[in-house]
Amino acid sequence: MKKILKHKFNAKPQKIDEFYFDSKKEAEYFGKLKILQKANEILFFLRQVPLDLPGGIKYKVDFVEFHTDGSIHFVDIKGFMTPLAKNKIKQVENLYPIKIEIK
Repeated sequence: MKKILKHKFNAKPQKIDEFYFDSKKEAEYFGKLKILQKANEILFFLRQVPLDLPGGIKYKVDFVEFHTDGSIHFVDIKGFMTPLAKNKIKQVENLYPIKIEIK
């Protein structure tokens, strides 16, 4: 019998189109990005972009948005910020010339 695992922060996984999301909040943000893309406010966006950290660790940023003004936004959707997430974000921002926006 397969055991159903409960998310540690009570997030409810969602599916939109053929994509799966860890939470309703992340799925809703994806929907917003699709609308912005259709309105030509963003050119395109990427999901779950891995960034390498020391020690063979990867940090996956939820979305990378390419805006029509030429700006690029790295966005993570967080319902709850853990100390581990804060630490990894700080590492990413020290290694790469980016700022991760938390929404």
